[in-house]
Amino acid sequence: MNAPIDPRKFQNPVTTAKGEKRASVFFKELKTLWFNSGSLCNIECANCYIQSSPTADHFIYLTPEDMAPYLDEIDEMYAHKIEIAFTGGEPYLNPHMIRLSEMALERGHELLILTNAMKPMMRPRVQKGLLDLQARFPGKMTLRVSLDHFSQEGHDQERGEGSFDIALKGMAWLTEHNFTLNIAGRSMFSESEIAARQGYAHLCKVQGWNIDAQDPAVTILFPEMDENVDVPEITVACWGILDIHPDSMMCATSRMVVRRKDEDRASVLACTLLWDDPQFETGKTLKESLGPVKLNHPHCAKFCVLGGASCSA
Repeated sequence: MNAPIDPRKFQNPVTTAKGEKRASVFFKELKTLWFNSGSLCNIECANCYIQSSPTADHFIYLTPEDMAPYLDEIDEMYAHKIEIAFTGGEPYLNPHMIRLSEMALERGHELLILTNAMKPMMRPRVQKGLLDLQARFPGKMTLRVSLDHFSQEGHDQERGEGSFDIALKGMAWLTEHNFTLNIAGRSMFSESEIAARQGYAHLCKVQGWNIDAQDPAVTILFPEMDENVDVPEITVACWGILDIHPDSMMCATSRMVVRRKDEDRASVLACTLLWDDPQFETGKTLKESLGPVKLNHPHCAKFCVLGGASCSA
C-alpha cells in the first residue's frame, strides 16, 4: 500500500517542507495551446483526473467566441504556427467542436484532439464534419484515443463494461478513413512498460491500426496521478540531481484555456492537469499567463518531473 502524502508538503509555493527552495519552471515558448472543450463526458472513469462525467459542469462548453481571441494573440506573438489541442470531458459532446477545430486549422496550426472514440464521435453530424476537415486539411489533424489498456478487461475496469468494444469500433472508422491516430494508455497496471508496449503492438497489428506502439510520442503511457500518495517535493537542486532541464516540463511550453461555470469569460491555466487549484490559474489572456510556475503540487512531481510525461505531442 502506498504511503499517504505528508500533510506538511506542497503548502508553501516558495519553500518545501524541509525549508529548501522550491523549483520553478520559467516560460520558454508557446508550443501547444490546449483548449478544454467542457467537462461533460459520456462516461465516468474510475480515475478521471479532471472529474469529468455525464453531469460534470465545472467547465462549460467552449465556444468559437471564447477561442477566437486566443488565436488572435498567437498571431500577434509568433510568426510561426503551433499545436492547438483539445481535451475535455469528451470533446465531441461540445456542439461547436467541428467549428473549433476548423478555426485552428484555418489559421495553419497543427491540431490534436483527445477523444474516447465512442458514441459522441460516431454521430453522423460529427463524422461528416471530421471527414470534411480531413479532406480540406490533410495531414494536419491527429486524434489521440484514450485506450487505458490493450485488453478489454483492463480498459473496461477503468471506463465501464463494453467501453473497449465501442472504442474499437470508433478507431476502426477512423482507420478506414485514414485519420492519423495516437493512443493514450495508462501505467496503472502491473506489467512493465516493455510488456505494455508489446500488448499494444499486438492489438494494433490485429486491428490493422497504423500506430507505432514503441514510439512514446505516438503511444503515450501516462503515469497515474493520486495527489494523496506521497511523492518528493521538487527543489531547485533536483534539476541537477535528476539531470532534467526545467525547459522540458510541460508548463515551459504550454497553457490551457478553460471556461468555468458562472464566469463571463475564459481563463488560462498553467497546466492541463491542475484545473482546480487557484495558484495555477495564470490570467485571462495568453500574455498574462506567461509567468513562472512554482511546482507546488504532487502532480508536478509524479507526472511531469519524475514521470517524464507530457500531454502535448
